Amino acid sequence: MAQGTCGRRLIGYPWNGVEGDVGMVQEGVAQSRGHRPSFKEIVLKSAIVHTATYFVVGASAFYAFNYAESFSTGPLAEIMRPTSDPMVAAGPMFQPIRGVLFGLVFYMLRDFLFVRNRGWLIMWVMLAILGILNTFGASPGSIEGAIYTKFTISTLYEFSLIEVYGQALLLSVGVFYWVRNPHLRWLDWGFSIFAGLAILASLAGTFLEPMAV
Repeated sequence: MAQGTCGRRLIGYPWNGVEGDVGMVQEGVAQSRGHRPSFKEIVLKSAIVHTATYFVVGASAFYAFNYAESFSTGPLAEIMRPTSDPMVAAGPMFQPIRGVLFGLVFYMLRDFLFVRNRGWLIMWVMLAILGILNTFGASPGSIEGAIYTKFTISTLYEFSLIEVYGQALLLSVGVFYWVRNPHLRWLDWGFSIFAGLAILASLAGTFLEPMAV
């Protein structure tokens, strides 16, 4: 009977065999039931996926929402650098660092996020609430921003609703699916190529364009 109960408790916890207050660790059983992602795997894949999705979504939003004009005129010009600023072009080069930070959190929650079929949804809700809507600072798109800044509601939310939430969704789905399917080589190549293109485009925009001028 005890053995049967133990077996049932391992269902849903295929990597570490931990169940609530029992706290059992069955490493041999855990390893035989499926792939357990390592710290390096989760952090590295999070950095690559974030850089790739940041580049794709950001480039699409740049043209769709005419950021060149929005950031140089109107209320956003008071806080945003113009798109011609070298720091804006250098933005993608900093994204692997942000991706690593996301990966650290995902790793600490790995036994919760990656064992559930809808773990990507939990990940996205977590990012959306803690990272966008309910920030501690008065950031555009956040509740604090609506309370403490002078921006209109449309200025605060029109861009973040599509671009920022969309990129957080792609990050969540991408990391979740890639970590859960390490055997799919097309994911290795696809995300890595887009992340590489993001870095190359950033380098070109940062160093080559000023030289041309």
